[in-house]
Amino acid sequence: MAAALALAALPALAIEVQFVGSFGDKAAVLAIDGADPRTVKVGQRHAGVAVISVERDSVTLEIDGRRRIVRRGQHFRSDPAPDSRQSVQLIADTRGHFIAQGRINDGAVRFVVDTGATAIVLSAQDADRLGIDYRNGIVGTMQTASGPARGWRATLDRVRLGAIELQQVDAVVVERDPGITLLGMSFLNRVEMRRDGDTMSLTRRF
Repeated sequence: MAAALALAALPALAIEVQFVGSFGDKAAVLAIDGADPRTVKVGQRHAGVAVISVERDSVTLEIDGRRRIVRRGQHFRSDPAPDSRQSVQLIADTRGHFIAQGRINDGAVRFVVDTGATAIVLSAQDADRLGIDYRNGIVGTMQTASGPARGWRATLDRVRLGAIELQQVDAVVVERDPGITLLGMSFLNRVEMRRDGDTMSLTRRF
């Protein structure tokens, strides 16, 4: 299956951060760009946000080279350059499928857009190739095109499609043949989707 992929890479991106809580003055619990809250220690950086110091009700962050004080429960959104949101355009193949090369963490994968999948779905063989630690995750049985299959829940550190890169994306790893990875709603819910005939555009929401 063949599909064309047009990329639009832009330099500056808005970052949205919520200060959820803290562990004394050692670490802050941050929700970045709509992902699940993550603990970031003082002096560490995650998803473009560095924790400088933590107080009882506030945290000092460094974002885009500038320091910001964010209070507990507050949302902070950096100022993007005009039209700076990441976007990508996909062209449907002859069967109407939107397929494109992408990356999970640092490894190449082939995605097919699937709005019927609640999460990204990839094979166990591909997950092993990509170095994803999934076997300690919650295991269950899911329905696939080939019938029932065992699957594990996992969280992907980074998922990239064209110029769009998201962090901490939910996935399911299933026992099936490697190949196409389903780009499900755990990624698609965080982008704007527009379709015009055989063209689909995806734009990162934040």
